[in-house]
Order: sequence, then structure tokens, then C-alpha cells
Amino acid sequence: MTEARPKNYFALICLVLALGTTALYWPITSHPFIIFDDEEYVTANAHVTSGLSWENFRWAFEGAHAANWHPLTWLSHQLDCTLFGLNAGGHHLVNLLFHVANTLLLFVFLRGATGAVWRSAFVAALFAWHPLHVESVAWASERKDVLSTFFWLLTLMAYVRYARNRNWFVYSAALIFFALGLMSKPMVVTLPFVLLLLDFWPLRRISNWEFQISNPETSESAPAPSLQSSIYSLLLEKIPFFLLAIGGCAATLLAQSGGGAISQTPLTERFANAALAYARYVAKTFWPTDLAIVYPHPRHWSLVLALGATALLAVWTMLCVRNWRRSPFLAFGWFWFLGTLVPTIGLIQVGAQSMADRYTYIPSIGFFIALVWGAAEFCATKPRGNVIYLICAGSALIGCLLTASIQISLWRSSTGLFLHALEVTQDNYVAANTLGKAFEKTGNPKDKARARVLYREAVRLEPRYPHGQFNLAMSLLEFGETAEALQHLKAAADLEPRDPDIQFDLGIYFTQHASWTNAAICFSNSIAIRPDFAPAQCNFAATLANLGRFAEAAPHYREALRLKPDFTDAKKQLNRLLTDHPELR
Repeated sequence: MTEARPKNYFALICLVLALGTTALYWPITSHPFIIFDDEEYVTANAHVTSGLSWENFRWAFEGAHAANWHPLTWLSHQLDCTLFGLNAGGHHLVNLLFHVANTLLLFVFLRGATGAVWRSAFVAALFAWHPLHVESVAWASERKDVLSTFFWLLTLMAYVRYARNRNWFVYSAALIFFALGLMSKPMVVTLPFVLLLLDFWPLRRISNWEFQISNPETSESAPAPSLQSSIYSLLLEKIPFFLLAIGGCAATLLAQSGGGAISQTPLTERFANAALAYARYVAKTFWPTDLAIVYPHPRHWSLVLALGATALLAVWTMLCVRNWRRSPFLAFGWFWFLGTLVPTIGLIQVGAQSMADRYTYIPSIGFFIALVWGAAEFCATKPRGNVIYLICAGSALIGCLLTASIQISLWRSSTGLFLHALEVTQDNYVAANTLGKAFEKTGNPKDKARARVLYREAVRLEPRYPHGQFNLAMSLLEFGETAEALQHLKAAADLEPRDPDIQFDLGIYFTQHASWTNAAICFSNSIAIRPDFAPAQCNFAATLANLGRFAEAAPHYREALRLKPDFTDAKKQLNRLLTDHPELR
């Protein structure tokens, strides 16, 4: 084979990957925002909807928001709003473009690291078209997935180049890309461990470690050899990456504990969930059905299933380790999969989900590498193995395309998405609550009645779920059932004392019943949690005025107007206050 042919194949493969991925995901450019997280990340976030500005830039870096510190993700959302406003199609298009870029970067990285064109293309196609990745691309709030993976892959590409020529400029570029990845999504903290895996295979940088592997793709041009070093030297080389990772871990733990995202799940349940989640991720990779935006924790943990999953994982891990010389790609891919899932596997429980499709966006790459290289090696030893391999690969990709297309169609509306989640999961109180919100937003009286039923179901399934309690209370207030509404509002406030919206609406309830002291406490709590909450500032001022504390009220009216200059009610109430009390001017 001439040298020109692989290059021609390379360009053709890139074209097919780009066009195929764009065609598959193009429908998302006409999809709306959904009511789960998109409000917090985009549509109801004034720091995002107002677009790029120095003030919003500073806000993105100053602290943790949405229980995360990911300033680059916020800046990307702000840029979207500058370019597209609240046109959801534009936001989704940017996600799609990043996904296409990630697919091509993955192909280029694997091709450069291994020298295998077709296997690299197969892995990239699985990454691009697998249904588990629909959530990361079709959901505007998951910009952090596609953005952080973009920098993850750039880091790997720079590192491969550094390993071949020890160019410290390239090493510095890899560090910068890693830092940018951490500022996009903290899940990339595991990247230093993946760099060590790369040293093991395919770069083979560890001195005196010999493999017994042959590459059936002998017609392909082999990658340039890497410069070998001792394990000790390779570890020292990673210290700057580990220091960045430690900083990322610290920032994440502070953000999530401060944002109330870390739940107090018993340790035994967390280990059981981790083992079962690993097994379920593997199962859904092979058979991606019953995918849902939220997977709740089971009411009762099966010890037998948890032990069985642990045993299977342990056996497969030992097989990979035992065969590391003959099949290093199995150990490489499997430990990539295991390791990169650690931050989200549930050992530190964050949120209400037991697992999530979006968490596989980076980890699945390792699994696909082990699967593709392992299948190729196995088929190479069989008669007509290449034909069998091509048939299996083609069938897998066609299945992925068809299943992903169906999954993408679910994202056309919040109601369809969460109805599906209720159908394919059990006791899903988060889906019931969010579906209730979707129905309530239609404004249809029948849908509002359906929403109240769903809120009741969410509270029945999980009485400790503050958002269910809160939404049920709001629904009951609308139907005039104030006594029961107060019970659920108080329950929500007790369960989530750091939620400014719950405190605000509890204050509104007390205001409507002229309980000014209680209302003032609630509005004060809301402002303490979220100082830039203009309606809370205005209502706190009005409550203070009703308590006769006029001098304290005026500054809060002024702050509300500073935060929202077109706040008509605040302007009228402040003018009335200053007319009655001119000494406050």
C-alpha cells in the first residue's frame, strides 16, 4: 500500500464521521430548552441571558454556581446568548459542533497514538453515534460535557506528541488544555491517571516492559516510537497534572458541599450503587434500551445483585491484568473506563440519581477501545475473521444510529422526555415532579390538575424531596388550599434551607396572610443566600416598610433597582416611601 492511500482514507473517514454525526443530531437544532437544569444554566439565569460582559465574566470566575466551579462553561453559555439570544436551536447547534469536533479529535488522537486507522475510526464512530451520548449533546445544560471533552482530547493529543519528542512547549500546552478542561467540568480530574495508562499502552514508555501483541493492520503506517523512561520518572513527570487535579477536586468538593449537592447516603449503599452502576453502564453500552434522563436510587438494595456485580467486575479486572502483555489494550481500555467513572460513580453521592447517561461521555471511550481492539485481535485468529469483524462492526454502528435517532426524538419536549423516564424506570420521583412542572407550564387548567397529581406522587415516593414539596405547595396555593400548602412549604424550607426560591415563596405566603415578621425572616434568608435576587430585595423592603422600619427598607428598594433597573414595582414603592418620608432621600 502506498503512503498516499492512508492519507486519502484518513480524509474520507473524517468526512464520513463529521457528516454522519451532523445528520444524526441535526434535529436538536429545532428542539426547545427543557425545564430540567436549562433554567438554571441558561433561560432563567440573568448572568447568562445578558450575554458576555465584564460583570458576567467576573461572576463566572468568582464562585461556585449550580454546585460547580466551571467558569468556561458559563462563558460559553454567555457567548451563546450574545450570538443567539434565547433561541434554543443556536445553543444546541454549538453542542453539536463540539460533539463533531470531539469525534474528529478522538479519531486523530487514536490514529496518532496507535497507528491503526480503521480501529480508530470504529471507536470514533461508536463515540459519535452511541445512544448513551445523546444526553450530553441534546441537552443544552450539558455543554460542560462536550466542552470539557474537547480540552481532554486536546490534552491527550499534546501529550502523545510530547512523549515522542520531549518538547516542553508541547508539554506546557498539554497542561494548559488540562486546566481549561478543569474549568469546563471537574470530572476531568482523572486525566493524569489516563496519561499514565497511555505510557503503558499504546505509547509503551515504560522501560523494560515488553508486549507480545501483533498489529494485524500491518498495511498501516506505524506511529513514531515514544521515548522510554522509568516508572519513577513518568510519575514525576505527571506531578503538575496531579497538582491541577487536586485543585480541581478541592474546588468541586467546596462547590458541591456549599451548594447542598452532596447527599448523606450510607456508605454501604454507596458501594452497592457503585458496583451496580458499573454493571449497568456496561449493559447499556451493549444494549442501550430504557435510557432515561434520571435514574433514581432503588428503594431497596439487592445484596445479591450488588455482590454479583462486584464479583463480575473483579473477575474481568483480573483477566485484563493477567493478560496485560498479550492484550494491553484490554487493560488500558478497562482501567480508563473504571477510573474515569470514579468521580461520578456514587462513592461521593452527588444529587438524587443512581447513574446518568451523560457520565459515560468520556469513560465509554476506554470501553470502546478495549472492545474494538479486542474484537479485532480475536477475529484475526479465525477463518474469515475480517468478514465477521466487518459484519459485526457494521451491525453495531447501524444499531447505534437507529437507537440514537429514537433517543434524540425524545428531546423534542420536556413532557415527552419525562413521560418516557417514568415509563422505563420505577419510583422516579424526580421525573414525576419535573413532568408536573412541564404540564403546569402549559397553562391549561387540565394540565395544572395533572401537575398537582404528579407532585403528590413525587412527595409520596420521596417525602424528603424538597422540590416536590415546594411544587406541590405552589400548586395547592393556586387551587386555594392554603392550609395544606403551608405544611408543604414549611417541609420544603426545612429540607432545603439554602434554596432562595423556597424561602422567597414562603415569604410571599406570609405576606398574603399579613404575617410580616415571618415574611421578613424568609425574605432576609432568601437575600442572604442569593444577594442578586431582585424580587426578594423588593419584597423584603416592602415587608420592612409594613413593620415600620422605613430607614431599613429604602436601601433594599435601591438595591432591587440596581439589580433590575426596569423593576417598575420597586420604583413605584420607593417613590411612595420617599414621598411619605422625605428624610430618607
